[in-house]
Amino acid sequence: MTKLLLFGLGMQEVLVIALIVLLLFGGKKIPELMKGLGKGVKSFKDGMNEASPDPSEGGEKGGEQ
Repeated sequence: MTKLLLFGLGMQEVLVIALIVLLLFGGKKIPELMKGLGKGVKSFKDGMNEASPDPSEGGEKGGEQ
């Protein structure tokens, strides 16, 4: 069996996890959870981009000293 995702999860493990999530949260709540997760990831990426200065702009870490 080939490994599908990170941490060595195969297709069977992914299906079991998806089934458990479906049972816990129900079909109507999952899209809301995924939307919130997507917003969180986008916010995290935006924060990471703001935290690392661009070397071409002459920031503290990447520019001339």
